[in-house]
Amino acid sequence: MTIKIDIPLKKKKALKCARQAQGTLHKVAAMMEENRYCPEIIQQVDSVIGLLKTTKRELLAGHLDSCIVKQMAENKPKAIQELLKIYNLSN
Repeated sequence: MTIKIDIPLKKKKALKCARQAQGTLHKVAAMMEENRYCPEIIQQVDSVIGLLKTTKRELLAGHLDSCIVKQMAENKPKAIQELLKIYNLSN
C-alpha cells in the first residue's frame, strides 16, 4: 500500500526543478569523464545553477505563501529570525 502525500504546488514545481538539476548534474559528471569540450560542460553547469535557483525561488515563494503566515501568528519573533536567516543565506 502506497501512502499519497499532498504536496503543495510550489513544492511540486521545486521538486521538478530539483530532479532536472540532478539529472543535468549527472550529465555534467559523465561529460567530464568523457573529456568533453569544456564550454559544453560549462553550459550544462550553468543549466544546473539556473535550475537550482528556480528550485530555491519556488520553495521560498511557497514558504512565504503558506508556512510563514502560520508562523507569524504563532511566534512572530521566531518567524522574523527565520526570514532573516533565509535572506542571509540567499546572498
